[in-house]
Amino acid sequence: MNPFEQARLAQNRTLRRRRRTSACPAAPAPRRSPSQQRGDHAEHLAGRYVQKHGARILERQLRARGGEIDLVLWHEGQLVFLEVRQRTSDRFGGALASVNRDKQRRLILAARHWLPILSRRYLQGQTPSCRFDVIALEQDGLRWVKNAFADQ
Repeated sequence: MNPFEQARLAQNRTLRRRRRTSACPAAPAPRRSPSQQRGDHAEHLAGRYVQKHGARILERQLRARGGEIDLVLWHEGQLVFLEVRQRTSDRFGGALASVNRDKQRRLILAARHWLPILSRRYLQGQTPSCRFDVIALEQDGLRWVKNAFADQ
């Protein structure tokens, strides 16, 4: 065996060992800020609440260029894009008031981006009836507003 073949075989053995030992361990989860952690907790609470009321969660935290959709549900024969808002104070109008026209516009843009993908993934390509809901977690409890706003 010539020296070139020996070198090639040694390189291949080394590469195989590396593949076995470094089989891409799961990347550590990115660090979340305290406000992001509170938001994650609020989304978890909202998810449990809607499931108790007959909704099925299809997706969580769908990001698009325009914004993010917190939860996507199947509820009462409709695809529901759910925004979860939490406020500890009513000083600026509370959680429901924070879903202003600009936030609605961003949610609609994100939903338009994701609707064809979700239709293919869950509904055999058929576009379902959709609505936008808001769950508000405030000091006095949780409130689910169905069909909170319509496509403008």
